[in-house]
Amino acid sequence: MKLPFILDQGMASQAAFGVIVLQADETLEAEFAGLFDRPGLALYHTRIPSGAEVTAETLADMERELPRAVSLLPTAGPLDVVAYACTSGATVIGPANVAGAIQSIHSTASTTDPLSAVIAACRHLGIKRLGVVSPYVAEVCTAMNSLLEQNGLTIAAFGSFEQSEEALVARITPQSVHDAVCAVGRNGDVDAIFAACTNLRTFGIIDRAEATIDKPVITSNQALAWHMLTLANATTKGVGPGMLFDGSP
Repeated sequence: MKLPFILDQGMASQAAFGVIVLQADETLEAEFAGLFDRPGLALYHTRIPSGAEVTAETLADMERELPRAVSLLPTAGPLDVVAYACTSGATVIGPANVAGAIQSIHSTASTTDPLSAVIAACRHLGIKRLGVVSPYVAEVCTAMNSLLEQNGLTIAAFGSFEQSEEALVARITPQSVHDAVCAVGRNGDVDAIFAACTNLRTFGIIDRAEATIDKPVITSNQALAWHMLTLANATTKGVGPGMLFDGSP
């Protein structure tokens, strides 16, 4: 017996999102889960091969893998926003090249990455002088800070855990991140703190750190999720942690 059925718009009646997650990332999906879990939104993941070490060379190697990773996202309907979830990778490859690789497969999708998202978040909050907390080695930190400065931000304070191993970065405790954010954030010259890297666990410490330093705390995963929702005209106010989501429509 053939059974009758009715078709609808599927999960993504309001917006469909794709996110390219690094093979080595152990954090982003858990932190994203609650932000996109609501009626009408669909979030699809694909993975991209990535090195166990974060160096300029391993990050640059991901550029050739991007089109294939993007091609593994669903194509039955258009994706509204596709994000490449690597702060350091976007730094080395370049946001424009990331966008080009994504749109070579999903030509109508808006694109973002953590670095572009942080720049957009700083503009949204009126931030000019940024303190940066990073897990990266010096060559990656220098390139990232330079790109932020090229986009109108002043790096007024900086600190790094100086680690290249992804598995180690994913195991830096949230308390360690909190303490680092507060240490850099106590600098009177900074308007806000940016904690870089999608593998750092930050969602549990953002509100507490903001209360301690009385400044916005922006993180890679938080800014990326906010920017993806913003690009799709989805509600962001109160959806995620921190002043970034508190001040959103």
